[in-house]
Amino acid sequence: MITLTGNTLTLKDIYHVLYEGEEVQASSESLENVKVSRKSVEKILSDHRVVYGITTGFGKMSDVWIAPDQVEDLQLNLIRSHACGIGEPFPEIVSRAMLLLRVNALLKGFSGVRVEVIQQLIDCLNKGIHPIVPQQGSLGASGDLAPLSHLALVLLGEGEAFYKGERIEGKEALQRENLEPIVLSAKEGLALINGTQAMTAMGVVAYLEAEKLAYQCELISSMTLEGLRGISDAFDEDIHLARGYPEQVGVAQRIRMYIKESELITEQGEVRVQDAYSLRCIPQVHGASWQTLNYVKEKLEIEVNAATDNPLIFDYGKKVISGGNFHGQPIALAMDFLAIAVAELANISERRIERMVNPQLSDLPAFLCANPGVESGAMILQYAAASLVSENKTLAHPASVDSIPSSANQEDHVSMGTIGSRHAYQIIQNTRYVLATELFCAMQAVEFRGIDQMAPRTRKAYDHGRKVAASITGDRVFAKDIEKLSNCLKEDHWNGILITQ
Repeated sequence: MITLTGNTLTLKDIYHVLYEGEEVQASSESLENVKVSRKSVEKILSDHRVVYGITTGFGKMSDVWIAPDQVEDLQLNLIRSHACGIGEPFPEIVSRAMLLLRVNALLKGFSGVRVEVIQQLIDCLNKGIHPIVPQQGSLGASGDLAPLSHLALVLLGEGEAFYKGERIEGKEALQRENLEPIVLSAKEGLALINGTQAMTAMGVVAYLEAEKLAYQCELISSMTLEGLRGISDAFDEDIHLARGYPEQVGVAQRIRMYIKESELITEQGEVRVQDAYSLRCIPQVHGASWQTLNYVKEKLEIEVNAATDNPLIFDYGKKVISGGNFHGQPIALAMDFLAIAVAELANISERRIERMVNPQLSDLPAFLCANPGVESGAMILQYAAASLVSENKTLAHPASVDSIPSSANQEDHVSMGTIGSRHAYQIIQNTRYVLATELFCAMQAVEFRGIDQMAPRTRKAYDHGRKVAASITGDRVFAKDIEKLSNCLKEDHWNGILITQ
């Protein structure tokens, strides 16, 4: 059980909730803060104070006074009118993350919602009622208004949800778990949708997958080094300490551990004096991507514990401030940076694939064929990897450099962070396919060299991979092999093989 406080959620906690089904509960202290904040909202109503989103309309209509008997209608109309999401839904795991992050933010006690709203979010999370949220339609400022409105609909018994493998009406999902729809009161609709939880949820899932992929890159490239009889000197610790980047030092260290005792790895001058950059510069390139991953992790761990709605309530309601914490710029920039960093892992991986399949760049059989000429072997596998790498280059164009005014020019600068997080996630999926292709080719290359000469750890990886994809003994539909290896990289933990420290 993970106890949420609004301030202490970590990416490790999120992983347990998302991927291991860990349930959550609210800390008693955070619930007390929620109650205090709610009393402040009720006092604002009774005092007839003019406060944005509580006794006024929204956005450009913030100057419109709302009568007390229209407060519930105001909040319901807000959710329904803002549920304008478009396109395919976010993956179910991302919807689950949105629930978790939204409840954690509200537990900070700055939002003025009732405990009933908190509990409805927790119940949906713990019982596996995951709102169906369209991916497109958010500008990433004023919060992820459209996506989070679709999330909120399910709490009200509207919209649709994923539930135990089915796509059903939100009302039916609640009924199956004996939950009643809630009726929103003052401030609550705004508090549910004015935040960055769509882009941040997508960003957290993307980061967790990217981190795993970055570690797998090192294992796979180590096998490629063996397949190409790479030179170990380039990974000597002194070289990397001389530059000083800890991430680069770490990559080189893990590569040395992977290739330890390998009889296929060479020393400079033994076969050649220098390797190509795609081999020699693995620590420098992968290390730079790790620097980015560390930056992204830092920003995500701040954002998942941030109050991002508007207005925020302080000092027992004496201070209610309309600000801009909903603006997604910090996450937008982080997601664009993540997209570029992961795209580079694919970029250099594809160049290693080319070195294995191109007979002009190695002494391996042309395209790793069993019978070159009659068969084409891995020729088009490199084409497909190159296509994904080029697609990544277009997806890596930063979303955060764009902005477009909205709400009658009241909201005149937006982050596009949700677009950035979606693009980063797509790049990660593409990169996994590229790495699956490199793994497939590397396994074939070491077979030509002699698997009995492999390092103990890479040999374990080879044996693991061969359970998924067989050797190239003749041409076949290799797309099936790449799909299976990609799924293996995504779902399997490679326990006892992967070095993650």
